[in-house]
Amino acid sequence: MCIHPKHKENKTACGEKKFSLASFFDQNWDAYCKAPNHYITPEQYKAVAAMRVCRTEALGIDHYVCEECGEISQVYHSCKNRFCPTCSWKDTMQWAEKMKNQMLDIPHRHVVFTLPHKLNNLISDNKWELLSALFKAAAEAIKDWMMHKYKLTPGIISVLHTFGETKQLHPHIHMILSWGGVNKNNCLEEITGEYVNYKFIQTKFRCKFEDKLIEMFDSNTLEHNFSDRIDFLRFIKRVNDKSWRVHFEPAIQIPEEVIRYIGRYSKRACISEYKITNIDGENISFKYKDYKNLDFYGKPIEKEITLNYREFFPRLLQHVPLPYFRIVRYYGAYAARTKAVLNKTLVKITNKTSEAPEIEENAETYEIAENPKICKNCNTEKTYLFSTFKNKKNETIYMTRFRPEKNKIKKTAA
Repeated sequence: MCIHPKHKENKTACGEKKFSLASFFDQNWDAYCKAPNHYITPEQYKAVAAMRVCRTEALGIDHYVCEECGEISQVYHSCKNRFCPTCSWKDTMQWAEKMKNQMLDIPHRHVVFTLPHKLNNLISDNKWELLSALFKAAAEAIKDWMMHKYKLTPGIISVLHTFGETKQLHPHIHMILSWGGVNKNNCLEEITGEYVNYKFIQTKFRCKFEDKLIEMFDSNTLEHNFSDRIDFLRFIKRVNDKSWRVHFEPAIQIPEEVIRYIGRYSKRACISEYKITNIDGENISFKYKDYKNLDFYGKPIEKEITLNYREFFPRLLQHVPLPYFRIVRYYGAYAARTKAVLNKTLVKITNKTSEAPEIEENAETYEIAENPKICKNCNTEKTYLFSTFKNKKNETIYMTRFRPEKNKIKKTAA
């Protein structure tokens, strides 16, 4: 059994993945780098390089054997880069498994905060500061309303997305919000009903974000093209012509279901390989949902878009996470300091109905139907044999997990 991401057809537990994003970069990336449409940052170079060698011989292969029947399987090493579609899926599943046992034992809601598109140019030029401001404005708007209305401190998990369906810049926050929280007596209290004061939250969200914008402009830390302060304030007024978008999904009773719901896409890379419908030389096609056109049942119509690599690469690369930038943040009852205090005083802070074993830091989570470490014939766990790597001379190096096996270098043809 050989698990390889660049295989053209690979059936998995999630369906059938026919095309690999890495293969499209292999075909066209070198040509694009000679004359890029936009400046390529070091972090973008690093992300593409990692994705191209992910689960290939360049990173190494672990070999496992079944001691009962002798079946041998190969497991390719992963790059663990947040931009890689396969590695980000594994990261999402591990995160979801960890989080479901740390959540308040009350219903939760999925909330989305979206910035107006007129701010996109400012976001592009001031990514770190303004994306951080987006996190803070969304969380504070919710906390202010929950305290004003219910006198509760909610648990908030916020996940940043910078992309829309067609991979254009579309900054927004996906939030997991406890529908209730901790009161002044450090007791857990659930909210009944699903009432939301949208106007209050939208206004708070807008004002808090714009306060940061104005502060940065006045302190000369905002990268912009405005002629003066009056020009800047006129722009802010135009941005406010429409209400800022805040969307609440209905409450979900079981925390595990909330995590599964948002975990399907929350921390994943900006494009799923299952949505790629065709790769033809310099062009790539993928499916997307058109939320401006709905079907009879009110669901977005699925369409297909085809892009040349010269347009696709810069559109995709703008979503490579900034170095050391946290795309998942915790607020309120889920903030680290608050949670540490509550763990001492709040009796029922976590969900006790479904205990799950802790996931080891280096444990493997597979996006495939069969775990290569389990023998499909005997249904027993396989034993690790050795690992192989390719060096720059295209020599195969045999190693164990603990130390290299000396004098075991086998040269192969280039």
